[in-house]
Amino acid sequence: MALDGIVIANIVQELSQTITGGRINKIAQTESDELLLTIKNEGKQYRLLISVNASLPLMYLSPENKTSPLVAPGFCMLLRKHLGNGKILSVKQVGMERAVDFTVEHLDEMGDLCVKHLMVELMGKHSNIIFCDDKNCIIDAIKRISAQISSVREVLPGREYFIPDAAHKYNPCEEITNACAQSLFSKPMAIGKALYTTFTGISPCIASEVCYLASIPAEQNAADCTENEKIHLLHIFGGMMEEVKAGHFHPQIVLRDQEPVEYAAIELTNYTEDGLTKQDYTSISELLYVYYREKNTISRMRQKSVDLRKIVNTLLERDGKKLDLLEKQMEDTKKKEQYRLYGELLNTYGYQVEEGAKSYVALNYYTNEEVTIPLDENKSAHENAKRYFDKYSKCKRTEAATTSLIEETKAELTHLESIANSLDLATTEEDLVQIKEELMEAGYVHRKGPQGKKTKMVSKPLHYMSEDGFHFYVGKNNYQNEELDFKIASGGDWWFHAKDMAGSHVIVKTEGNQVGEFKDGALLPDHIYEIAAALAAHYSKGKNLDRVEVDYTLRKNLKKPAVGKPGMVIYHTNYSLMISPKIQDLPIEEL
Repeated sequence: MALDGIVIANIVQELSQTITGGRINKIAQTESDELLLTIKNEGKQYRLLISVNASLPLMYLSPENKTSPLVAPGFCMLLRKHLGNGKILSVKQVGMERAVDFTVEHLDEMGDLCVKHLMVELMGKHSNIIFCDDKNCIIDAIKRISAQISSVREVLPGREYFIPDAAHKYNPCEEITNACAQSLFSKPMAIGKALYTTFTGISPCIASEVCYLASIPAEQNAADCTENEKIHLLHIFGGMMEEVKAGHFHPQIVLRDQEPVEYAAIELTNYTEDGLTKQDYTSISELLYVYYREKNTISRMRQKSVDLRKIVNTLLERDGKKLDLLEKQMEDTKKKEQYRLYGELLNTYGYQVEEGAKSYVALNYYTNEEVTIPLDENKSAHENAKRYFDKYSKCKRTEAATTSLIEETKAELTHLESIANSLDLATTEEDLVQIKEELMEAGYVHRKGPQGKKTKMVSKPLHYMSEDGFHFYVGKNNYQNEELDFKIASGGDWWFHAKDMAGSHVIVKTEGNQVGEFKDGALLPDHIYEIAAALAAHYSKGKNLDRVEVDYTLRKNLKKPAVGKPGMVIYHTNYSLMISPKIQDLPIEEL
């Protein structure tokens, strides 16, 4: 995941085609390190978002507006003064650097035309927006950098603007000379790393793609490449750069289970693992918007759910340890029959036991085998017998109590695992509200505010529809599962759930889609059973398995236990099938 030189080249191409010749209508500094420029060109309006956040530098045409602060920062006011209503003459990339030069023409205080440059550097922690005049003299920057901060370059008003060449890399869009090749293949490192440390604007992702196309492992040492491998690699790399220079881009996102994992401005062929899919885009701005929106949604949900996850994980760990101790106690109670036998044999043969004996060998009249009975030499045979009967009684009581506690602990673990799965499925803050409400209702979290006042439920289950019109509902948590089972579903609808693991309940609505009657319910087409089972497997703890067993039955066969946690059901009539939990290629659409 990198905003590399090739992605910047694609962005520059798109901006050149859309905003060049346009006028800057509005300038807003929406964050301390972020600008939003509104540009009008040929009757259309564009919003250019430029973020120089150290951890997430970005630039793309955004479909969304953002709220400006009530008081504009000084840098924003400076840009408004000089660039307001200015005409964008050109948008150019500086070599293959992650730097873009916006040349803007405007009228000065005297009404004369003059030119300014807005330099946008998207270089990780060194990212900056620098405003310069036509002589490359810095007027100001969104981040001022003094000599105390950087000994390489000062970014202060009055200083000369330049991009430091600290890494001494080659421009891959220029001719690859013998000096380039020698530098590349003489480095004592993997060939993939050697590529992106030798050439400007090449990310590890692109380096891996070049190695894959050249059929050379990216981990292979650069110095170990044969002459043929060197020629082939440089040919592949040169061809890729020719496509970039020609403006032939192929924006693409790589997804794993609908979660974005990588993107590039060229086609990525080296991602061949199972479970990975690719989404193509015609616009690099649309790609960046979708990618970071999804990434931000996932990271934001994980951040907001961290407290709930900590609570659930702590409870799971506690109950896991508790179950281990209970099972060890249960293992100890298996000796109770042995203790009872020792007591009975001592009562029968006790008159033969010598005083002070440490053991006694008796004949077990149940099996006609000899049994060695350990004795306390300070007690009589009768007292030893009583001691063993006491142990037997204690084990019997412990067994009864432990059996009940094990059942309770297992039920609690099942419930907590279902909540943990719900946290994985949560996509909105409303989902987290429902999960927190369930934790409070179960007594795991203390309820704040007026006692007995429940939080309003607004989150809804996932809703899919197949190409032939069947509706599928997927519960994202236990409250939604219960609502699906006993409010949304009718008796003739079909219910699906991953067998013996935490997961979502899936309901297939059948009204209006009957293709045959089957035990008071609709008989569905085979592919509908497979789609519903795949959804149940995907939204369960088994989503990363190759195959998952899924139970399914008519909704009318479900019963809610008299005393049970939310979402808990029992059923005695069901069918099962094995299915892959992959849903990327299913003929369904999320509504």
